[in-house]
Amino acid sequence: MTTPLPRPDTVRTAAEFVALLRTVKARSGLSYRALERKARRAGDQLPTSTVAGALNRVSLPSEEIVAALVRACGGGPETVEEWVRTRRALAVREQSAPATDSPGSAPGSAPEQVSDPADDDRQDRDGATGRQLVPCLLPPDLSLFVGREDELAEACRLLDQEGSGPTTLLVTGPAGVGKTALAVRTGHLLAPRFPDGQLYVDLRGFGDDPAEPFTVLGAFLRALGVPGGAVPTELTSRVHLYRTLLAQRRMLVVLDNAANATQVSDLLPSGARCAALITSRTTLADLAGRRIPLDVLDSATGLALLREMLGPDRTAAEHDSARSIVETCEGLPLAVWVAGARLAARPHWPLARVARALADEQRKLDELAVGHIAVRASLELTYQGMAPTTQHALRMLALLPGPDFAPWALATLLDIGLSDAEGVLDDLVEVHLVEIASAGAAGFRHRLHDLVRLLGRERAEREVSRQERAAALTRLLGASLHLADFAAETLSVDFLGISQTDLACWRLSPTDADQVLADPLAWFNDERRFLIDVVDQALDSTDIASAAGLATALTTLFQVGSHFDDWERVQGRALKTALRAGDRRSATKLHRCLGELTTIVDRYPEALEHFEQALLLAEGEGPAYRASATAGLAYVHRLLGQYSSAVRHFEEACELARSAGNANCLVYATNGIGVIDLEQGRVEAAMARFTECLRVSREAGYRPGEAQALRCLGQSHRELGDHPAAADCFRQAASISEDLGDRLGATHATCWLGDVLVRQGAAAEGRRLLARSLWAYREFGNLWGEAATLYALAEAQLQAGRPGPARRRAEAAVRLWRQIGSRTWLAVGLDTLAKAHTLAGDPAAAALARDEAEAARAASRHADR
Repeated sequence: MTTPLPRPDTVRTAAEFVALLRTVKARSGLSYRALERKARRAGDQLPTSTVAGALNRVSLPSEEIVAALVRACGGGPETVEEWVRTRRALAVREQSAPATDSPGSAPGSAPEQVSDPADDDRQDRDGATGRQLVPCLLPPDLSLFVGREDELAEACRLLDQEGSGPTTLLVTGPAGVGKTALAVRTGHLLAPRFPDGQLYVDLRGFGDDPAEPFTVLGAFLRALGVPGGAVPTELTSRVHLYRTLLAQRRMLVVLDNAANATQVSDLLPSGARCAALITSRTTLADLAGRRIPLDVLDSATGLALLREMLGPDRTAAEHDSARSIVETCEGLPLAVWVAGARLAARPHWPLARVARALADEQRKLDELAVGHIAVRASLELTYQGMAPTTQHALRMLALLPGPDFAPWALATLLDIGLSDAEGVLDDLVEVHLVEIASAGAAGFRHRLHDLVRLLGRERAEREVSRQERAAALTRLLGASLHLADFAAETLSVDFLGISQTDLACWRLSPTDADQVLADPLAWFNDERRFLIDVVDQALDSTDIASAAGLATALTTLFQVGSHFDDWERVQGRALKTALRAGDRRSATKLHRCLGELTTIVDRYPEALEHFEQALLLAEGEGPAYRASATAGLAYVHRLLGQYSSAVRHFEEACELARSAGNANCLVYATNGIGVIDLEQGRVEAAMARFTECLRVSREAGYRPGEAQALRCLGQSHRELGDHPAAADCFRQAASISEDLGDRLGATHATCWLGDVLVRQGAAAEGRRLLARSLWAYREFGNLWGEAATLYALAEAQLQAGRPGPARRRAEAAVRLWRQIGSRTWLAVGLDTLAKAHTLAGDPAAAALARDEAEAARAASRHADR
């Protein structure tokens, strides 16, 4: 029998309305992803991020979201209508209230538009908007959580107290005692107590690569809504902005696995209504705060943990053996888990088998209770019982950077085939020194526990020569380079022509490489963090060319996934290292890649410098080294409205690309000339170039070029007023970019699709797409895209006869184009602003805007000369 949905007729405020919507979602038992799929089947659009954001704010969601959510949660037509009526009544009530500065309630807005993101015009450049972003960064709550009722209650009590300042709670104890699980469970239970969000980071304080406060603050600031381009570049400035944003909020900050007070001091919130929960293996004696030490589990709780892992029937059938296992482990959760995981992976094994095995190792398991030094001693005994091949594998795995790895990494370290490496890993999993970390799209990933890694590294230093260790890491770097380069070439998603095949490197067999790279994009996504760690490790060695080559080969991953921070940090460090080493070829390639990055994030002076440096370093080299840098330089000149320089460089890039056989770069440069034709009113000439680019891209399998050509053809049809043809082109382009995982490219197409839908009369759908694009551009920190979307929204408001919102949107677009330095588009934005002033009955302001537009065009023409 279906449980009826709550009725909204008792709510009196927007906050109560949203709270009841959360109850509706909770009672449905559906995840956000399941709701999205169910809504799509009903013909609704209910993106996961949109629903999560709507349910974590106190302002009213749009009517479309309310209706789609209630419908997806099982509400019939009458229930949906009741919820929509209540939402409208609350919107009217808020509209008529004296306070007019709440999100989305600008004077003159129609009631049904109160909470439309497209009408939220309170913006500033630190990334804050009228709608406060609510980050929810906690990992998923663990389904396997047994015991700790007293500690959990105490943690909730301490963090739920009001005081004169922020609360700090420290959860301490040995490795494997369950500190992270307790912290995550506490955070989820207290989410209503901290409605402005929960921040989380694993500080990796006891690993080889502890998180730096500078990096963590960057991630936290972006989670708090600060666009990537607005995140300060100095540590002190990041700390100040972070504490300012948290000062008036109720937020929980979970700092997991801290090494010392220094690692967390800059991350602690100062807001009186905030709290910090810190976990550590040390006591953190020099850090003030409330403390909860975690000890081992009692026998009953340890047995309950084993029962949860194996099921009640299996443990009940061998109750004595189950109790023997728990007692031998002496209550250390990690030890119980190891025994339980071994049995869970082998359902045909009797529990008595493990109980007997543990009894034979009584001394090892007795020592587990005294802390992680004893745990290491027990692992030493396990190590002694392994075959020599497996021992050597553990020693070499301990050399890997990063917390997890795929089987191909072990194959390179041991200089063996992939199937042999998988067999060795099975042996290590057998004794639970290696565990399955995840099952990604590209296959299983494995992980070493920190203490296992320590054991292996100690053994490697004693038993493996320095030369053998160096050779293994050289093979790892070479294989990483080969796979990354091959995957990038297979994906064919950039125009740079940055293949690293001229560098000597160790390679998997063709069969193994094909197996690893069956899905190149999935492989990239799974391996991103590991490959970055390999680059960092290799930059400290003597093989700078290969390290820089791997950093360069990762450009495809960074670009498609919009991993701009990683892109800049990794390649920036590689560039400095290559320049110090006098490696001109590596520096040339890195300058080209960083030029593309700084173009994407609208830092045009830096982009010009990178491309010019690339060309300077490439003097005397072949066309392959100059083609893409020349094309990139031309693109920046076009964005700045310097058309003569742009055309000259694009034409040169076309010739170089033909000589180098770089079809992708040829398409990119030809398309650039077409865009200039389009922006200067030569629509037919532009369409001819775009059509040729589309043909060449399809023949070459260059799908991003195909998407770009379709977007530009859509713009051409839009200029000619053929909106149906334009919409079709934009839809095709968005589909290709989405298939590639290129969110930024998909956003470009979605933005202009929204614009033409508005012009076709489908205003509601068009405005939704524009609002979604606006939030995406802000997430990327892409100012040019944000300005273009604001311009399109202004035009949509003009078409709807709403001069006030149109003026505000146009003014915002103009501010951004001034900041970027794009005079051509600044003039376009000023023209729209003039139309808004005219519609509002302000001819003087309209004339001023028109004069500024003409001045911008004149300045652009002057700069072009």
